[in-house]
Order: sequence, then structure tokens, then C-alpha cells
Amino acid sequence: MGGSVASVAGERTIETDFALIGHQESWRAAADVLAVLRGPERTPLPDDEIKDILPWIPPRPVCHVDIGSVAGAKARGLYIDSFIPPDRLEAAYVHENIARVRKAAACAIQAGAKIVSLGGFSSILIEGNFDQLPERNDTVFTTGNTLTVAFIVQGIQKMCALEGRNLCRSTLLIVGATGDVGSGCVRCLAPLVGRVLLSARKVERLRRLAAELQDDGVQVEIATDLQRFSAEADVVICAASLASPSLLLGRIAPDAIVCDAGYPKNLSPTAEMLDAKVFFGGLGQITGGMKFAPDFHGVLNRHPFPDVVHGCLLEGMALALEHRFEPFSQGRGFITQERVDEIETIAARHGIYLAPLYNADGPLENGLDDRWNGREDEPIGERPSRTVESPFCDRLGGLGIGPAGAVDRLRTL
Repeated sequence: MGGSVASVAGERTIETDFALIGHQESWRAAADVLAVLRGPERTPLPDDEIKDILPWIPPRPVCHVDIGSVAGAKARGLYIDSFIPPDRLEAAYVHENIARVRKAAACAIQAGAKIVSLGGFSSILIEGNFDQLPERNDTVFTTGNTLTVAFIVQGIQKMCALEGRNLCRSTLLIVGATGDVGSGCVRCLAPLVGRVLLSARKVERLRRLAAELQDDGVQVEIATDLQRFSAEADVVICAASLASPSLLLGRIAPDAIVCDAGYPKNLSPTAEMLDAKVFFGGLGQITGGMKFAPDFHGVLNRHPFPDVVHGCLLEGMALALEHRFEPFSQGRGFITQERVDEIETIAARHGIYLAPLYNADGPLENGLDDRWNGREDEPIGERPSRTVESPFCDRLGGLGIGPAGAVDRLRTL
């Protein structure tokens, strides 16, 4: 696979408008990616071998992504997986993971991508410090967080409308409030609610953010102890940078609206929130069409509706369709209502809108897509077969496969 990926990444005859850098949030998702790359003729790898092998796979392009605009524009890109293992997102692996993001960025630069979106933990690791990335001439990077904030805010407003809730009378709690996404949500929603509660780990950052809001006349309270606030909030946004779904909100207001905007998800599967209306936030849908080569539909975008993508990746796509190759989102603290309005307008012009709302139990709106089949409950060993004809797969198909020989075999990819 190594030689053919390098040739695809280095193609200049076909222009590469954008690149997307991501990683899989679960072992099952990582297993599905490997299954497609290896081809349907190969027996799926046992779970323990996948966990042994994945840390040795270097960042590389996985597939082409072609997108269309309702305005008639088209753009071609690459999805580059950093192959960060799902169990290595903790602080202990930060230097290793930054190195992976750098290598993924180098792949994008080599491919001639004009704009690159940093998905998931990629932007968190870089923290907007693009100087950590390799030298580049014509490639720009964006965290994509401004469009993520736009879709979170739209999702909150839509859920309130669906539930007949008056947002102006609500008490808003934001978990992870001082992060780039969290603080952007605060700035956009604080003027629209009755009361604002902010929670984060670092009290000094909380105090600075609270002072900024108070200067604008917002009633705001802060706490590092989440349990102090949770029972008082009826609208909650979870935007903390967590290595796994481990957040326990505790007792919350009856019928609270809860947006889980984390990647990986924030809320623990064991969290008990009776009557809460939970939805996954920060997601958009490309109505102009999206194609993967090889076909990764349902693998890279694991959603119950077609052509749904995380906002952080969609931002780079929207800017590519607009031919605005600029670092639109650059790091913590720069997301304002004006910038959110601007990227919303760009996205909508090309038919990129808020995705239909859903959670782990399925869609929350009418018009369900028949592809929804409860994927979240599948063990990673149960994967659909797919026919893939692509040079991306040629060498990966030769993975031989056993934990003892994994390192040697991966060196030949």
C-alpha cells in the first residue's frame, strides 16, 4: 500500500483542493477502515490483532473525497487517517500523537492540498499553533471549529423548537467552556439565554471568560465542580476534550436538552439522565453529494443519514467549494458570532446545512434514512463486506496477519 498511496498523494495531474485529517473514535470504527482497505476477499482480523497492529500504521491517505455544491461547484480532496489508536488519546501519548498529526499534515502538503481541516483530536493537539506543522508553501490549515460551533448552536435552537422550549428562559450549562468550541458556543448563545453556567478544569481560564461575558452584561457563574451546576441547567452542551466517553453529568433538570458535541463522545454510556433529550451536535450534511474512492460510505461517516460529516471537516470542504483557501479557524478564543455567521453563509451557499438530529438510539426527526441499523451496538468483529477496487488496497491486502509478525509486515505497507 505504501508505494501506491505515495503516488496518489503526490498526484498533481488531478488538483487536490482540500484534505481532511482524522482518526477513528472506536476500535470498531478502526476495524471497519482496515476491513475496507484489505478488501472483501480477506477474512476480518481478530480484535486483538487490530489492537496490536494499529499503533504501527503510519499516517497516510486512505481515500479520495469528491464533493459537489448545489451552486454547481465541485471540489476534490483526500481523507488522511492519522491512525491514532482510540485508547491512546490521553496526555501520556501527546508527543506521539502530535508527531502523527505532523506526518498526516506532511501527506496533505505533499498531495498539494490547498486547505486542510484538522478533525477530532488533531486540532486539540495542535491548539491552533500551526507552527508545529511542517513547512508549507501553498497549503493552509483550519481547525474547522467555527462551523462546528455553528452547527451546535443551530442544533440547540432546533431541539428547543422541537420540544417547545423557550431558549430565552433557559439556564445554559457548557462543559468544556474554555476550549475553542466551548467558548465559541458561549459567545453565540449567552445573549440568547436567561442564565449561563460555565464548567471547565482550569479556573483561571474560566475567570477570564466570565469577565469577558460580564463586560457584555451577561449573567454568568463558573465552577470546576460540574456536580454543583448540573441540577440547575435545562440546556447543556458537552464540549470537553475527553479521551473517552466518560462524562457523568449527575442529576440534571427534568427534560433537559443535552448536546454531546465531543469527538470522541463526552457522555458516558452509564450516565443516567431520566427524560433528558440527548442529541449529537456539531454535524452537517452535504446536499450537493459526496463520493469516496474507495467506497467508505457508512465507515468514515457513521451516521443514520446520508452525507453527514463533522463540522470541523466540513469547514475545509465549504471553503474549498468557495475557493477561499485561508486558515478560517486558527485556535482558542477567536470564534465570534460574526465569524459563525460568515461560515454559515458560505456553507449554506453550497448546500451544507445542519444534519438531521439523532442520538445513540437513532434519529430524532421524521424521514428516517433506511440505512440506520443500530451500528452503535455492533461488536467490531461484525462488519459488512464491501467490494473495493483501488490501489489504496493493494498492499494492505497482503497483511499476513499475526501479532508476532505485525511490525515486520507493516513496515512493508
